Amino acid sequence: MDKNERVEQLNREIVNLALSLMEDWAPSRNQQKKFVMEYIANGFINGSEAVIKAGYSEKGANTKASEMLAGVNKYEHIKPVIDEVKKAYEERKAELSIASGTEVLQYLTSVMRGEQTEQILKSEGAEYGQAIVDIDVGAKDRLKAAEMLGRTHKLFTDKSGNTTEIVVVRDDI
Repeated sequence: MDKNERVEQLNREIVNLALSLMEDWAPSRNQQKKFVMEYIANGFINGSEAVIKAGYSEKGANTKASEMLAGVNKYEHIKPVIDEVKKAYEERKAELSIASGTEVLQYLTSVMRGEQTEQILKSEGAEYGQAIVDIDVGAKDRLKAAEMLGRTHKLFTDKSGNTTEIVVVRDDI
């Protein structure tokens, strides 16, 4: 699963969590549900925009967003949902920033196969200075990637099975 697929999966999980947390809300709160979903959709960044997209008036959108996000008066049921969804989002987002084992193996494989490049500075003469150019990854780096993959797949283990036993003889004479 590539990063885009994982991000889409995260978004689906967050939406499903929010919907499950709001499933017992009365139908009269549908516009508030829409506000929550719009706020999630914009990455928890702009409450006023979420208020407007939820169908509330642009006039007073900032105040309405502040009240909803703070859980003031008749909006006290919104804040716990937002807090829980935001917490789950932040936790999962942190997980996404860490490369999976498969990602690491795919990268090492692409290095070993010479599919990756690296950037170096190349002199362009006295008048032009230096330029950044892409070059193929060197043989040493490719060999190191192959070695790391080989260790991962246990290709270099000793399979002879020879063992040495040490016998200690004590003479009590």
